[in-house]
Amino acid sequence: MNREIKTENQSDLFKGLKPVGRVLELEGYHVWGTSPIRGDDGRIHLFFSRWSNEASHYGWVMCCEVAHAVSDSPEGPFEVTGTVLEGRGGSHWDSFSIHNPTVHKVGDKYVIFYMGSDGSHLGKTRDELIELSRTDREAYWPYFHKLVASKAVGAAVADSLDGPWERLGDGPLIPHGAEGEWDDFVTTNPAYMNHPEGECWLYYKGWSRKTAAVDNGNRQYGLAIASRLEGPYKKIEGNPLIDLSHLGNNTQCEDAYIFHSGGQFHMVMRDMGYFDHSVGLHFTSPDGLEWGLPKIAFREAPFYFDEPLPGLDREGRFERPQILMKDGRPDYLYCAYVGGASGTSSAVILKFEDQV
Repeated sequence: MNREIKTENQSDLFKGLKPVGRVLELEGYHVWGTSPIRGDDGRIHLFFSRWSNEASHYGWVMCCEVAHAVSDSPEGPFEVTGTVLEGRGGSHWDSFSIHNPTVHKVGDKYVIFYMGSDGSHLGKTRDELIELSRTDREAYWPYFHKLVASKAVGAAVADSLDGPWERLGDGPLIPHGAEGEWDDFVTTNPAYMNHPEGECWLYYKGWSRKTAAVDNGNRQYGLAIASRLEGPYKKIEGNPLIDLSHLGNNTQCEDAYIFHSGGQFHMVMRDMGYFDHSVGLHFTSPDGLEWGLPKIAFREAPFYFDEPLPGLDREGRFERPQILMKDGRPDYLYCAYVGGASGTSSAVILKFEDQV
């Protein structure tokens, strides 16, 4: 298959995507990483990243929290109920930011998997860094990279989608790899699946110190498996499972969401050079381990939405895709998208239709 953005290279599952619109255009906030779930109350619950627009876009790793919103419809409008997770402060591994939530039901519990960051070693408060990120990006950049290097994966559980949420343990579920391993620099951006055979499968993004020093990292995806929600999560020997680096030009991908449907495992991701940085990728697998090469999932944002592009960083593309399932099939796609009424970023919704 060639690597051009053509209809023939798009996954059949995604060809019928229809735009719904933006939601969670919150004054005063950047909104990112919106994860949907159907509650026992029949309503749609969203768990999403937000951080004050007093910080730049790059405040996501410094001052982000996870908030909750509800609606009677997958298409909204959504009512924000408040913050459910935030940085713990002190010297905890997730002291500063809680970002990129993905919510699931595991047994009789609800679980939010997330990325956390630790800035307790930086010698500056979050307020000082917020000011620096807005007024002097060059001066902020070394602190930003140190925060990125602190990222790891954790989780919080609750009996109800309305909380309260309690963290699973004091440390991350997936620590950084040993020196020289593919994930010795960062472990982040979780993607969870209840495996059909009952195990807890937790996919995660990582990259090495070696690639971080050369090209700001080559993002790959690995898998850790546990027999129960609480863990321990053991990294499998075949990691990384998704690795596009052999294609050259620092080809990579990120922001995975995984689901099982139609007897196959599916992984949706943001492209970072296989086709183009503006589209999504759809991988399929018979076993969740061997993935092969992807097709196009969602197209570039202007393909669906006739919005002016106001000149913001990262505009024109969707990121951090999350899917609302119905009867074992994808029903709605939720993504992060810069722009919108507040001129920062919001969630955007597309509906799956005409699936083959």
